[in-house]
Amino acid sequence: MKTLQRCVSILGSRVAMLVGILALVLFSSASAFAAPADNAYVRVVHASPAAGTVDVFVDGTKLLPNFTFGTVTDYVAVPAGSHKIQVAPAGKGADAAVINETVSVEAGVPYTVAAIGTKDTGFGLQAFADNNLLSGGMAKVRVYHLSPNAGPVNVATGGNTVITGLTYKNASDYLTVPPASYTFNVTATQANATVPVSATLKDNTVNSVFAIGLYKGDPALKFVLGVATGVPGMPQTGSNPNVAAPASNNPALPWFIGAVALIIAGAAGYTVRFARAKH
Repeated sequence: MKTLQRCVSILGSRVAMLVGILALVLFSSASAFAAPADNAYVRVVHASPAAGTVDVFVDGTKLLPNFTFGTVTDYVAVPAGSHKIQVAPAGKGADAAVINETVSVEAGVPYTVAAIGTKDTGFGLQAFADNNLLSGGMAKVRVYHLSPNAGPVNVATGGNTVITGLTYKNASDYLTVPPASYTFNVTATQANATVPVSATLKDNTVNSVFAIGLYKGDPALKFVLGVATGVPGMPQTGSNPNVAAPASNNPALPWFIGAVALIIAGAAGYTVRFARAKH
């Protein structure tokens, strides 16, 4: 009988320890799921037709060496707050920067930061807060006007004008469209010139069309496409390159762990009661 009691005691302590471990896992999983983001997400666009190949420094560190005109980076995580950004001719060092600006970013928000301008207009940065939340099964499109001499533009597709009077250093609202192949006709209204832009838009994507370059100039006006992908309904989808582990993406998991813990705890209680009854 003493042997049975000893076994029950050992079993009870081990079950209690297991329940404690599961409770800790439950708490950790729930905390990870609820924890607010402490990073912003930033991508950089080289849209300055006169700057040539450049190096980009962030807070004194060279992060984008030999950054060429028309390049769009992926989103990268950066700490929320203010950051000094310098853009200098490649190989010349930060002291030769033609752009020296401070950009402030908020936690959990994706941004596009464009290097823009010419010697005549002046060089600078233009920052846009993006919205990369997705509509399930749909595609989103946004146009960024970064051409210094194209003037206001209209955008039409399928015979319908969807963007009107978009001016330099501005971005359109987001368009939500079914996934398909599209031709967007971008018309510079002052010059009455239209440039077609063709793109295949996939579901669950955020598509950015950047108008860069010079109308009737060098480098010529062109359109560059950036695409962010992700899962519908998840915050910062398409902008956060460091996606959390699947456990934190599943709000049902903590409830499941809790249920298992309760079942084990109940089983432990039943075992002890059974042993006492036998005794």
